[in-house]
Amino acid sequence: MLLDLNEQPVEAATQSEIVAEKILVALCQVAVLESGEYHGSASIGAILFSDDSVSTDELLKRADIAMYQAKKSGRNTIRFFDPKMQESINARVSLGTVLRHALVRQQFSLYYQIQIDGASRPVGAEALIRWIHPVRAVVLPGEFIPLAEETGQILPIGQWVLESACAQLEVWHHDVLTRDLVLSVNVSARQFHQADFAAQVEMYCQSYSVDPSRLKLEITEGMLLENIEDVIVTMDRLKRIGIGFSLDDFGTGYSSLQYLKLLPLAQLKIDRSFVRDISTDPNDRAIVITIIAMAKSLSLDIIAEGVETEEERIFLADHGCMKYQGYLFSKPLPIAQFEELLKRC
Repeated sequence: MLLDLNEQPVEAATQSEIVAEKILVALCQVAVLESGEYHGSASIGAILFSDDSVSTDELLKRADIAMYQAKKSGRNTIRFFDPKMQESINARVSLGTVLRHALVRQQFSLYYQIQIDGASRPVGAEALIRWIHPVRAVVLPGEFIPLAEETGQILPIGQWVLESACAQLEVWHHDVLTRDLVLSVNVSARQFHQADFAAQVEMYCQSYSVDPSRLKLEITEGMLLENIEDVIVTMDRLKRIGIGFSLDDFGTGYSSLQYLKLLPLAQLKIDRSFVRDISTDPNDRAIVITIIAMAKSLSLDIIAEGVETEEERIFLADHGCMKYQGYLFSKPLPIAQFEELLKRC
């Protein structure tokens, strides 16, 4: 029995599967006896439950059924009783298998979402990765980035995003329409905490002759929960060459305000979860107003993401937030469509 699993069923099932795989590996070890070597295998059945509405006998019966499903699948595997859960896990495993080859097969692409100032002028864009899956078409990062984190693929993928962004900035530098744009790139915690991360950024900027002030790295509050001193050292090193930092999803994490004033940030980004309800939720309105005031007191730039209505934009402008990103202006676009959008601005 596994306790303290994630409250989300799919995540809890994934955690259970990890434990089950360890058990399978242990049981499949070769046993060397006097009479020779012996190979074992196991079939594991699992069931998720969160209350006592189902009796112990029924739970064991369902786990037993799942175990026989595992045997029918060829043995030495794990199956969940819930067919939908098993289907979801199979899809996740299948996606993870294909993900390992996606970078080599050049299946990733960067999309660009425009960022607008108070005068409706383009000031930059956020580079957002998309996986152009051979069967499923465009796969959004929320579906495959967690898999990449689990498998370690996030490091080569993150490097590809960073290098691709720098290559795009080099192209933009030669066009009067784009040379002044700032390109924001999301950086994962695992990527940022690499010992040579700052050196990687410097190398890409030099390789593509990028003006570092045109590159902005977006970090999250969760990144600040460990090794804050090392985070500050890395940020300081990159800030010295002109790299800007934006604190993404501000207000959704657990960062200390004491640390916030120590970080060499250039910008706070108001999370979309606050923006989408400012017209109906007084608490979200109060939070947004507080974040804007805090940014001003720290002499930080501020931008709101997820702006979808003119009402939201007006509220933000009235309270001092003069940069926006969201579907009111444009969804993320492939580079050709993004540059066409710039021509119309």
